[in-house]
Amino acid sequence: MARVVSLFRHPIKGFTPESVDSLTVQADGRIAGDRVLAFRFADATAPEHHDGLDHWPKAKGLSLQDFPGLAALRTDYDDARQRVRIEHAGAVLVEAGLDDAGRVELADAVTEFVLASAEGRRIRRPGRLPLVLVGDGVTSRFQDRARGYVSVHSRGSVDALSDALGFGIDDRRFRSNVVVDDVAPWSELDWTGELSIGRVSFRTAGPIVRCLATHANPDTGARDAKVLKTLTNDLGQDEPTLGRLLLPPRAAADGSAEWAGGTISVGDEVRAH
Repeated sequence: MARVVSLFRHPIKGFTPESVDSLTVQADGRIAGDRVLAFRFADATAPEHHDGLDHWPKAKGLSLQDFPGLAALRTDYDDARQRVRIEHAGAVLVEAGLDDAGRVELADAVTEFVLASAEGRRIRRPGRLPLVLVGDGVTSRFQDRARGYVSVHSRGSVDALSDALGFGIDDRRFRSNVVVDDVAPWSELDWTGELSIGRVSFRTAGPIVRCLATHANPDTGARDAKVLKTLTNDLGQDEPTLGRLLLPPRAAADGSAEWAGGTISVGDEVRAH
């Protein structure tokens, strides 16, 4: 029986995932508390708005694709207090709220960390500084795509990739919301139609083509795994793909039925319809 074995949310785009026991899927198809904050470059625009939905390409701010060293940071977001704590090497780098002064304090500390990292030259490029912490801490708006989605991959696929690489890699590299087990490697790429996780129904959407963010070790930030090349050259994929997107059911998308999302939890059964 396919089941959920791990759940993650990513409060700050490009920063540490938080492992949780349950996630709330909102009526817009996004995860509550996921990508609600981001560090924006000085010359970047606000999230783009299309048909009532926001999206924000990762090139507009800090992300693991260009700044893998961010993975060495440990972040914690307290929703109720709207307070962010960021640690590095076991010490608190900064802890502050989302008021104006706190946002400046957070941005200054992260800027100092990145400037001292191997990617420091990249943040010195024209238009990138000063960083600005954006987002209200509530609205999930910093996804790469305009349509709200839940991302999922199977542990079997990660294990198969580990075998091809010759060493074990961690689910966190792929920044999915949901990890499932007890399914064959790559079988999630063959899912079609509608799918349920616990009591929440979805429709399957496209596979996830991966970027350089997956090369970053989720503990150290070092680029220590050639994930993209291994997926294409060694595993024969046309594009480096692992995992897929889940959207609200088609009936909800076309307005013929209401869909309120719901809660998914570790241990939930995953069923194809």
